[in-house]
Amino acid sequence: MAEPGSDVVVVGAGIIGAACAFFGARAGLSITVLDRGSVGGGTTSRCEGNILVSDKGPGPELDLALASRSLWLDLAAEHGAERYELEEKGGLVVATSEAGLSSLRSFAAGQGTGGVIAEPVASERLRDHEPNLAAGLPGGAFYPQDMQVQPVLAAASLLAAARDLGARVVTGEEVTGALRGADGRITAVRTARTTYPTAAVVNAAGTWGAVVGERLGGTVPVLPRRGFILVTEPLPRVVRHKVYSADYVDNVASGDAGLETSAVVEGTRGGTVLIGASRERVGFDETLSVEVLRRLAAQAVRLFPFLAQVRLMRSYRGFRPYCPDHLPVIGSDRRVPGLLHACGHEGAGIGLAPATGRLVADLLTGAPPQLDPAAFDPMRFVLEDA
Repeated sequence: MAEPGSDVVVVGAGIIGAACAFFGARAGLSITVLDRGSVGGGTTSRCEGNILVSDKGPGPELDLALASRSLWLDLAAEHGAERYELEEKGGLVVATSEAGLSSLRSFAAGQGTGGVIAEPVASERLRDHEPNLAAGLPGGAFYPQDMQVQPVLAAASLLAAARDLGARVVTGEEVTGALRGADGRITAVRTARTTYPTAAVVNAAGTWGAVVGERLGGTVPVLPRRGFILVTEPLPRVVRHKVYSADYVDNVASGDAGLETSAVVEGTRGGTVLIGASRERVGFDETLSVEVLRRLAAQAVRLFPFLAQVRLMRSYRGFRPYCPDHLPVIGSDRRVPGLLHACGHEGAGIGLAPATGRLVADLLTGAPPQLDPAAFDPMRFVLEDA
């Protein structure tokens, strides 16, 4: 027996699915969210919760990031910052060589044309921002627009706000396929247990977006990119901002399948310090790599020498939803009427979620989109392959 119908089924209860559900419900659509696991149990639970503009050059992703940052602030004002643990903490990008400092300055200058505020920091002023940094670093840039949320809490809060607007959230329900009418349009999604009648489906399955897209008739080239994070014992607030080495930006933009690491260090409200970041494409292999952990720890100690005396509590790992051109897939799949995608945000999904959700809501309702969706069109890959 089929479940009650809704205007839209959102597949995925992570941060992107939660944002799509909230903005869709706020636009007046009836929404059902389905997830095979728990709320925020996938990639959303395996990340730091960054809302960054510092790592993005001028272009459509930066436009999406700036729009999303503004929406995060609106959500915090509407619901209360504590509901998301939103911190306007700022980011400090540190060069570890003179060549790196020159590249950072050039990158920051270009970002200014896109609306990013980047304040140069001389070597002798770095410790004004972070007193525990290593001595002798050549300089850096401070990004006051960078922020952070607690990712699982943020996803759960957005879904709670969507429920308040009438949305329904069903966990432990894996989507296995779609039913389509004579014209090819989706009329329902199937699960192992039942069907959910709907006029539209949003594939917000994150790293598993390619799998879900294929089941719904429109696959997209989203691949898993594994990353590890170390977590220290609770400490006083010894790291004030998100701090990372300048080579992190190059690693984010790289398409290399091999292992890449760069120092990323930040504190949390609970007192732990999070240490990353690594990237490698190894499929969905969850094997613990001691070599990656060792490399991350060594890089962090070079930035913050005091960490050498700090105990690690644990490490965790997850998969970023990687797209070959480093842009998310957001929009209608013209191969399957009624199917939209909202996935492939790689490591930026937390930051980009609100603007993604609002853009999807605009596309679903026919409202003029507040951002040009052309760069994120799912069909760009289909056209390239044709």
